[in-house]
Amino acid sequence: MELREEKVGEVSVVEVKGRIDSTTAPALGERLRANLEAPKVRVVLDLSRLEYISSAGFRILLLAAKRADETGSRLVLCGVAGKVKQLFDLGGFLDLFTIVGSREEGIAAAG
Repeated sequence: MELREEKVGEVSVVEVKGRIDSTTAPALGERLRANLEAPKVRVVLDLSRLEYISSAGFRILLLAAKRADETGSRLVLCGVAGKVKQLFDLGGFLDLFTIVGSREEGIAAAG
């Protein structure tokens, strides 16, 4: 898994490439925790280059969403498509997150 982060105005965009599994999920968790440490921050998680996500990855996303709620922050997922979208759907996760199509939509939704 590769993580790339950039600031677009006041929004942090974290792009994930590769696989989120039990080996790589802790690194993503640390990155999201660091981003969501301050109150009222806005984070877009770009999953357009994600190939696979395991239950460990979903756990990290759920913990990040909970943390965002606790701090009054906003976490938006974008680029959830193909096989990854099927996994979100099978797990019943599509309704648990704010999910938009593109990075631009994510930045707008986070704002």
